[in-house]
Amino acid sequence: MSNQTLPLSPELYQYLLRVSLREGSVLRALREETAAHAMARMQIAPEQGQFMALLVKLLGARRCLEVGVFTGYSALAIAEALPEAGELVACELNADYARIALRHWQAAGVEERIQLRLGSARDSLDALLAQGQAGSFDFAFIDADKPAYIEYYERVLELLRPGGLVAVDNVLWGGSVIDEGEQDEDTVAIRAFNERASRDERVDISLVPIGDGLLLARKR
Repeated sequence: MSNQTLPLSPELYQYLLRVSLREGSVLRALREETAAHAMARMQIAPEQGQFMALLVKLLGARRCLEVGVFTGYSALAIAEALPEAGELVACELNADYARIALRHWQAAGVEERIQLRLGSARDSLDALLAQGQAGSFDFAFIDADKPAYIEYYERVLELLRPGGLVAVDNVLWGGSVIDEGEQDEDTVAIRAFNERASRDERVDISLVPIGDGLLLARKR
C-alpha cells in the first residue's frame, strides 16, 4: 500500500494502458499522426483524453469549451463523449493545426458537434461573454499559451455554470514548477496560476497527476 501517488515505471505505464485505455480507431490514428509532428510534445496523453471524456459524461455535459486545440485529440475525445445534440466550442490560433483536427473530426463523424473558432482565444472568449453566454457551459479544458492561463481561467469561470468544471493542463510542467532555477516565462506563469487557483474560494480544486498535471476546478 502507498500513502502517496505511485510513480509509474515505463512497464507499469504500459500495463495501465493495456488494462484501461479504450481508444477508438480515429483517436488512435490522430495520436499516431501527431506523434510525427514537429510539435508532438504538445499532445496530451491518451489516458488523459479518456479521463476528461469520463468527466464530461459524469457531468452530463451538453456544452463544452476548449482553449487550445492543437491537432484536435482532446476535442475529439470530448466531442465523442457528448450527446448527439451536444456542442464543443473549440478555440485555436493556428490554422495549420486546425486543418489536421478537422480532418479527423470529420473521419469520426463529430464535426457537427464542434464549433471551431480560429483566432485569438481571448477574443473568442470575450465574444462568447458579449453574446450573453456567461454561465452556459458545463465543462472547459484549457491547454494553450501559458502566460495567458490566468486570463483564460477568469474568462472560462464566467462562462461556466455553477457546478461546471474546468480542467487546466500542464500544471506540473515536467516538474519544473519546483525547480527555482527555472525562471522562463512559461514556468513562472504556471507557478503563478497554480498559486492563484490554490487560493481561489470560488472553486473546489484537485490537482491530478495525470499526463503533465491536470488541475480540476469546480465552480461553486
